[in-house]
Amino acid sequence: MLVKLPEAGLHTLTAPFRAGLRSRVYKTESFNTRTPDEIIPVTTRDGAKLRVHAYGPADRDVIIFAHGWSCAIEYWNPQINAFADDYRVIAFDQRGHGESDTGARMFGGEQLADDFSDLLDAVLRPGQRAVLVGHSMGGMTIQAWARHYPEQVTQRASAVLLATTAARRIPGRATVLPLFNTLLPAPDWLALALFGTPVPLPGGRAVNVVAKSRLLNPAATADQTNFGLSVVRSCRPSTRAAVARGLLELDLDGAAADLTVPTTVIAGSHDRLLPEIHSREIADTLAAAGYLDRYVILPTGHLVNIEAESAFNNELHRVIAMGRRGMIAVAG
Repeated sequence: MLVKLPEAGLHTLTAPFRAGLRSRVYKTESFNTRTPDEIIPVTTRDGAKLRVHAYGPADRDVIIFAHGWSCAIEYWNPQINAFADDYRVIAFDQRGHGESDTGARMFGGEQLADDFSDLLDAVLRPGQRAVLVGHSMGGMTIQAWARHYPEQVTQRASAVLLATTAARRIPGRATVLPLFNTLLPAPDWLALALFGTPVPLPGGRAVNVVAKSRLLNPAATADQTNFGLSVVRSCRPSTRAAVARGLLELDLDGAAADLTVPTTVIAGSHDRLLPEIHSREIADTLAAAGYLDRYVILPTGHLVNIEAESAFNNELHRVIAMGRRGMIAVAG
């Protein structure tokens, strides 16, 4: 099923509020928003304008971050702040998210792939390669791009890191709701009602408690919970719902085999939205194709780069070094 992303509608009225959610200030310095060194104009093939920020020296090795469902550039603040002094860091708002246009395309794997290909054309020089990092839907974006543009993989990527992502069977494996998909199979209508209804996400202590217990590791800090939830709440409800409906039927089974560069997969042991079985399946596909670098499980929920910031950044440093050498490590 292809899903049409909604027009902006009331977005222009709520944009300042949503921008405020993304730019909150936290005690945890790495969560705070850094001013971009460059705003890169990127227009997709159907005319949708994407918000694309570049940080750090223009002549350094490039890292490109693709965020997940309901997020935005600011989701990557912990990594932008950690890497932008030494690397050229590129982050963008996926179509319909943050401040990017919705455009005329139907949501789906081909759309994700085309948008990412257009982005790479805009931010990379001919012959330049980058380390590609994708979280959740961002990891699906990279897999979709590899499936639809396999000839671009070795031309544009030196290494890939896929974090708490999936390739298929998203609603049938999620355990966000107690009992469902553990003791009882979750019916499709329940997933549609929970994720595909365009209602604003409220804030407050009660919502934070639920988010912490079902989306993050129960040991997550208050700042980690507040930061992650604020970014998610900044997404337009219409976009969140439309993309969720498309993700429920997205099937990228086997697409990881087209990632013909060293690829690392990171899973969260407490991830209930995209449980570890998804990451394991992708890692197995990569291993069979001969491109798995490492498979890592961190003690986090879904927001792995926020909950285990130091461990995630250390792994990304290793991935960058591996990409420079063009080698594939023994999976572990």
